[in-house]
Amino acid sequence: MSANHPSPRILIIGLDGATFDLILPWVNEGKLPHFAHLLTKSSYGTLLSTHPPATFPAWTTFMTGKNPGKHGIYDFTQRKSGSYEIRFLNSTFRKGNTIWQLLSEHGKRVGVMGVPATYPPEPLNGFTICGFDSPVATGIDGSFVYPKELYGELKQKLGEYKIADFQEVHIDEDWHEKALSKILENLERKAAYTYYLFQKEPWDCFMVLFGESDTVSHHFWMFHDRHSPRYDQRKATTLGNAILTVYQKLDEIIGTLLSLSADDTCLMLLSDHGFGGAGDKVIYLNRWLEQNGYLCFKTDKRWLYNLLNWSKKIALEGLPPRLQEAFFRKGSGSIASKVESLSRFGLINWGQTSVFSEELNYFPSLWINLKGREPGGIVAPGYPYEKLRDELIEKLSLFINPLTNEKVVKRAYKREELYQGDELDKAPDIILELNLDQGYSYSLLPSSAPGKERIRTLTTHEFPGAKGRSMNGSHRREGMVVLQGPPILKGEEFSGASLMDLAPTILYLLQCPIPPDMDGKVIREAFYEDFLKSNPIHYEKSGKEVYERVPKDLTDNEERTLKARLKGMGYF
Repeated sequence: MSANHPSPRILIIGLDGATFDLILPWVNEGKLPHFAHLLTKSSYGTLLSTHPPATFPAWTTFMTGKNPGKHGIYDFTQRKSGSYEIRFLNSTFRKGNTIWQLLSEHGKRVGVMGVPATYPPEPLNGFTICGFDSPVATGIDGSFVYPKELYGELKQKLGEYKIADFQEVHIDEDWHEKALSKILENLERKAAYTYYLFQKEPWDCFMVLFGESDTVSHHFWMFHDRHSPRYDQRKATTLGNAILTVYQKLDEIIGTLLSLSADDTCLMLLSDHGFGGAGDKVIYLNRWLEQNGYLCFKTDKRWLYNLLNWSKKIALEGLPPRLQEAFFRKGSGSIASKVESLSRFGLINWGQTSVFSEELNYFPSLWINLKGREPGGIVAPGYPYEKLRDELIEKLSLFINPLTNEKVVKRAYKREELYQGDELDKAPDIILELNLDQGYSYSLLPSSAPGKERIRTLTTHEFPGAKGRSMNGSHRREGMVVLQGPPILKGEEFSGASLMDLAPTILYLLQCPIPPDMDGKVIREAFYEDFLKSNPIHYEKSGKEVYERVPKDLTDNEERTLKARLKGMGYF
């Protein structure tokens, strides 16, 4: 990296949801040979994800080196200012530069493939193929590729590039066998694209993300984990190695990519979060708020709400694609957003509600119904707002699971305790970190479900997590990162790294200055001391935007496509 030592190339491989909890035992058993070889030549450690450890904020934090309070992406959706209505987000809502943009500005050639929250693609000195959140039907156009003409070349040489081309909602008796076959088929196709693009030219920075490690863990944990309360012993005889099979395919892909790499190539292997099992307990946050006097339901409108959800279910799952499109193009404004908003909030009596939750399974959080922010707000800003938050945090610390007599909430954070920056106002007022229930995560479901329990136990037929129910594997904050290359220590384990640290580490390796507004730091513990001394870390004097972005909502049709896909993947 000094004047006499040109910067190396970097190969970044993202394994969504990968965890050392799975990798290290399989390495010790000789089941992941390329991982095993890699760890002896690398520095590696646990990588802490965002709060919550969810796809959009996590990958955006990785690519910007900033916390969500600066980049502004907390979820797939965001509530519109002065409204209870939500909008679906995309890359135009992100604040701050990505490492791809910064590297392009410094003349580096970059390739980015499959990373969420990159749609619509932005101009780069290289190429982008956006992630699964691209609101296009499976493999039909190049609007999610930059430059557009690259898509035609790839389609001609390799066939269509598929995005989430199988549903994850209707889980019948033979779904898992078919799904595993499709996951492995998708991996083969994505690997072929990766090998072709990686060899096109000597990239300075090339990244590919494989989401299959996340998908298989969500749906097959109940067959892998003998201690899970959802364990299915009967199906485990044929599906118990499903997660291992996917990891072994990823192990093979990693080995191939390393064999194609030049000797001076540095490798960064990472996950955006870890994984674990989901338990058999369900929490209804809005029911807890109702029973504690903070929320009031419109019980007289339940029939209308149920009719709306039934209509939405038919529109999203039962109609052919052409009729779905016609449904969502009717009327004005963003139909998908309006339907999703009504689903989350349609039963709440705002005039008698001071606190509410969106009840997102992957983002347990609370909003204050604040005057001047929410159209039906009843809580005054200032002291009443702060007093209410303090009161909630105290009561949440006393929230007991009556089935186990254990505390449900590990910690309730005020948003400013987790996030800092100009986009703080887009975060929920209180973010919950839930305890594990006997080592397994709770699931959050909408309070419109039958029954009034704050907590209940899933029935056996709910264990797979189909049709909008909680999936049997769930995210954990503890992800993983592996670094290998000439400047990197061999066989060393480090601690204390976070997702925010990877962007400055990448810039450092590629001899580019680090913007001063990045929250992350270079992972110095992974480097030889002599290398650090001879290659000091440089910071830019200012953190100005490379590209100006104007937030642009998706069209009704794009929202319809994206919502259907996210629902099919279990997010809604």
